[in-house]
Amino acid sequence: MSVIDLRSDTVTRPTPAMRAAMADASVGDDVFGDDPTGIELEARVAALLGKDAGLFVPSGVMANQIAVRLHVRPGEEAIVHAGCHIYNYEGGAAAALSGVSLRPLASADGSLDPAEVLLNVHGSADPHLAVTRMVAFENTHNFCGGTVVPQANILAVAAVARAHGLAMHLDGARLMNASVASGTRAAELAAPFDTVSLCLSKGLGAPVGSVLVGSRDAIARARRTRKLFGGGMRQVGILAAAGLYALDHHVARLYDDHRRAFHLATAIAETPGLVCNLENVQTNLVFFDIAADHPRMQAPLEARTKLIAELREQGVLLAGGPYRLRAVTHLDVDDAGIERAIAVLRTVMAR
Repeated sequence: MSVIDLRSDTVTRPTPAMRAAMADASVGDDVFGDDPTGIELEARVAALLGKDAGLFVPSGVMANQIAVRLHVRPGEEAIVHAGCHIYNYEGGAAAALSGVSLRPLASADGSLDPAEVLLNVHGSADPHLAVTRMVAFENTHNFCGGTVVPQANILAVAAVARAHGLAMHLDGARLMNASVASGTRAAELAAPFDTVSLCLSKGLGAPVGSVLVGSRDAIARARRTRKLFGGGMRQVGILAAAGLYALDHHVARLYDDHRRAFHLATAIAETPGLVCNLENVQTNLVFFDIAADHPRMQAPLEARTKLIAELREQGVLLAGGPYRLRAVTHLDVDDAGIERAIAVLRTVMAR
């Protein structure tokens, strides 16, 4: 029985053509700055996002944390969304690695209220308060359902940030999803930000890596921080070749992931005992739950855990937390896989 793995778009495996590109890659020593394929990837992503330079790093967490260290000094703070990856899913790295506090602001769609941002900008006049140095966004926003953050909101917050000398960073792990879903060029989405991270190992399907882009000066300093964080690698061309292949072949096809996600979400919403807010399904993430009045929900946490286990027995893998369930579409799951997942889910819920 084949497995339909919808836990995350990080589970994608290199296609045969991507593996061939990796095998044929020209390599050097990236720490010495002479890996030609790594250099090509960094320049390619920088141009794609409208920035001067790029830096290949092992993970999105490292890309974000290098940006935090670039823009914020120990004892200072950054304003972030309450559900963002930097705040919730990076192991407290901002505090542990850089001595930086994060001030979370909440919203339903990943946006930040410019007025609330302004109220939370702290200067150096009051010694009780950490000085604010940066505002960070995440686009698409995972916790909020894979939503595309409205560009008008980002521009409004950027105006506040610029007026107060604050840096802007974008966790663009799924930025190409946002670009495809909104029909907006990635460079335009990245324009308001000083630094942007782009993950290659989610929907784009590469096995490893992210690229951090920004000004030449910022990336020169970022290279030193990458070394400090243990991210200096050697013959990265083998990995960079996968990223280049993904940019050439796996961007436009993100539309198919979004289409399949909405089809899956619609089927979930129509399944007795399940609930799903279709308005939030904008890209490749589908968050849903067991209906509050369903008999399974007498013990909610156990109900979700049991449902995940039952689906796993039938070859369908989902992710779940204490409050909801998640399915993520990606290039390793085709239309037939989605139909099978729907059939299994409906069968299990009908028991």
